[in-house]
Amino acid sequence: MSDILQAIREKAPSLHRKEQTLAQYLLEHPQEAVHLGIAELAVRSGTSTATVSRFCRSFLFKGFADFRMKLAAELAQLPARSSYQDIVAGNPLSSIIQAIETNHLRSITDTTRQLDMQELRRAVDTLRAANRIDLFGVATSGVVALDFQQKLARIGKYAQFWPDAHMQITGASSLGPSDAAFAVSYSGETPETLDALLCAKERGAVTISLTKFGVNPVSQAADIRLYASSLEEGMRRGDMASRIAQLHVVDILFTALVSEEFDRYVPRLEESYQSVSKYRKVKGRNDEYFDISLRGGTEQGGSGHHYGSGADEPQGCTGAGHRKHTRRHL
Repeated sequence: MSDILQAIREKAPSLHRKEQTLAQYLLEHPQEAVHLGIAELAVRSGTSTATVSRFCRSFLFKGFADFRMKLAAELAQLPARSSYQDIVAGNPLSSIIQAIETNHLRSITDTTRQLDMQELRRAVDTLRAANRIDLFGVATSGVVALDFQQKLARIGKYAQFWPDAHMQITGASSLGPSDAAFAVSYSGETPETLDALLCAKERGAVTISLTKFGVNPVSQAADIRLYASSLEEGMRRGDMASRIAQLHVVDILFTALVSEEFDRYVPRLEESYQSVSKYRKVKGRNDEYFDISLRGGTEQGGSGHHYGSGADEPQGCTGAGHRKHTRRHL
C-alpha cells in the first residue's frame, strides 16, 4: 500500500462522515481515482467537490490536483516495490538478512519519493541560519535526534539534545527567534516531543518536524514538516525501518548543509577528526600510567598516597579486600 493510502486508512476513523465515504472509495479504487477529475470523483464517491477539496487539504496537499499527482506517482511504483516483511518465528538466518535488507531499502526509497523539496529547502536554510538548534525526541526517535546533534556539533553548530524529556522542555524555554527546534517522532503523537516543540514555538524559534507521512499533532504544530515513510500495519518491529528512514532524512539535511558551505564546514570536519585521532593516540591513555593501587602503602616506583585498610581509608569507600584496583581513563 502506498504511503498516501496508508495515511488515509489510519486517519479515516476520525474524519467526518462524508470524508469517510470518500476515503473508503479511494482505498477501494485508487487506480481509478487518479484518472478522474474532481467533479467525477465527487459523483462516483457520493460526495461533493467541496468535500474532495477539504479532504485533500486536511492531508496537507495543496489541492486535488496535487493529491492526484502524488498518489499516481506512488501507485506507479508499487509493482516494482517489495512489501515490508515482518518478523516470522523460526525464520532461517539467510531469510532474516534478506528481509531486513528489503525493509531498509524500501524505507529509504519510499522516504525519498515523498520528500517535499520546498520544505526540505526551508529546513536546510533554517538550520544554516540558526544560532542554536535544539533537538527533541524520545526512545528510537531520540537516538535519531542524538545522531543529528553529534553531526551538527562536528561542523561547529551549536546544537543540543537532552535525553531527559523534561530537560528538552527546559532547553526549549530558553530558545528565541534566531534559533531552531527539530522534533523527531515517527508516530507524530509522542506527548513529550510535542510539548517541547510547542514550548519552542511559543518562544519564537522556527520549528521543524520529522514524522511519518500523514496528519499528526507534531507535524501540525511545526513550521516546516518533513516526513519519513509510513510502514504497513502489523509490523512488530517497525522501529527498525522507521529509524533508517529518519536517519536518511537527517543525512540528507546534514550533507546539504556541508555541501552548500563546503569551505566553511569541511575544515571543521577535518579538525574534529584530527582532534579525535590525536587524543586516541596519547601515550598517557596507557593503563600503566594511570593504575592506582588500593592496596596498603605506596605503589613501588610511584608517588603519592594510596588508601589501604585502616584509618587512612575514607568513610564510605570499600576496602582493599573488595576492590584491588581502579583505573582512570581519559
